[in-house]
Amino acid sequence: MRIEQLEYLTVVTRLGSMRRAGEALHVSQAALSQTIGNLERELGVKLLERHRTGTRLSSGGRELLPWITEVLDAVHRLRAAADAQVRTRSMIRIGTVQAATVPLVAPAMREFHAAHPQTQVELVTTQQADIHEALRGGGLDLGIVNIIDGDDLPPDIAAVELLRGRPVVCCRTDSPLTRLDAVPLDRLFDEPFIAMRSGYLMHRYIHRLTAGRPPAFAYSADGAEMGKVMVAEGLGVTLLPDYSVVDDPLERSGLITHRPLAADAGDVLLIAQHARTRHLPQPIRHLVRILQAQAARWRRER
Repeated sequence: MRIEQLEYLTVVTRLGSMRRAGEALHVSQAALSQTIGNLERELGVKLLERHRTGTRLSSGGRELLPWITEVLDAVHRLRAAADAQVRTRSMIRIGTVQAATVPLVAPAMREFHAAHPQTQVELVTTQQADIHEALRGGGLDLGIVNIIDGDDLPPDIAAVELLRGRPVVCCRTDSPLTRLDAVPLDRLFDEPFIAMRSGYLMHRYIHRLTAGRPPAFAYSADGAEMGKVMVAEGLGVTLLPDYSVVDDPLERSGLITHRPLAADAGDVLLIAQHARTRHLPQPIRHLVRILQAQAARWRRER
């Protein structure tokens, strides 16, 4: 018997559907059905009943549910106790899409290091889908990602909102776009456009904003930091959340600036995420609180 089998069973029970449970767990219905079938054969009890209206616990499953819950609770307590055993050095792995690096992430890392000098922090830059997968598998402890206001969040990933921003056109200070109070959509592609690569939220955002109309010429970049460097080098303009541009060192040095976009396709949110099924050690919980406090300071100063 594996803990994964019991966790899968509880998700199916909670959602009442093998299809919805498979989507939430990111496994195929066939794999999910096989996993629970193996558990039923091992226990010798039919646990689920499938109907046209959904899937629910059988009478035998309902009788065993208190013990299943007790086992999972014990596993969570074990994980918490193991975390408490860590006394000297530990490692926190954070996945980021390079959003709000200067106003939020870097100051939070500095404050966290002062409070936890023996805890190492590894920042991994990758795409949102990879961050979600690593959170589920335990490869990452925390994710810092962008979402568009109104996006559906994975049910097995908990989220804490940090910042809410508006997309702005990031351009060089000598760009003709700086003479505009706001940049209309029909002027956005006057210069070569530096797009985020497919898999990044701003790639999806610009595609939605322009109804799929591509720019005449575009570069593709991995993340906001590379995009801003390319803008500073005069290669074109890009579209980023305001919290990724405002008060950036390249802006403070006079190499780049920003203008609001004269179009509305919704806010962009920066959120911290972690897997719901994993116990968060105290240092990670403290880091989330630091990120929230730093985000609140940034909002007050704007």
